[in-house]
Amino acid sequence: MRPRADAIYGAIAAFGLSLITAFLVQQQFWLGWRGGLFLCYLGVRTFTAAPAATAAAIESRGLFSAYSSTLFLTLTNPMTILSFVAIFAGAGLAASSGDSVAALLLVAGVFAGSAGWWLLLSGGVSLLRNAVTAQALRWINWLAGGVIVAFGVFAILHGLELL
Repeated sequence: MRPRADAIYGAIAAFGLSLITAFLVQQQFWLGWRGGLFLCYLGVRTFTAAPAATAAAIESRGLFSAYSSTLFLTLTNPMTILSFVAIFAGAGLAASSGDSVAALLLVAGVFAGSAGWWLLLSGGVSLLRNAVTAQALRWINWLAGGVIVAFGVFAILHGLELL
């Protein structure tokens, strides 16, 4: 599931890979502005995306199949990997390596945040799926796109050390 995959990446970033962490800290400028530009691109794409006209067909193969395929897709998703690299390096979290308690808290926070987000998202969609109109979806795209662009601008400014 998505929270577990996020926690795996958080653990990798927090508990090991000191060489990669040191490299990411050295490349913070480049990761900040490139990641920020990419987030701005994603935000604009989200902002301008048209809502789907019909719902996707649902095919059930069992709970374990759904769990394992979602975990595999999330672990192999380059966007998940790049997101963690960009966020950890951009926020300066990679610089605090060596403290096991801080690393454990970071992983727990990543897992709790991801699990909470997906619980809220899935529950909200389940409750509101019949009430959301195409116009409401358009507003959601606009809001989400704007927030993603804002994070992109923040990453760029942080990478340029203007924040």
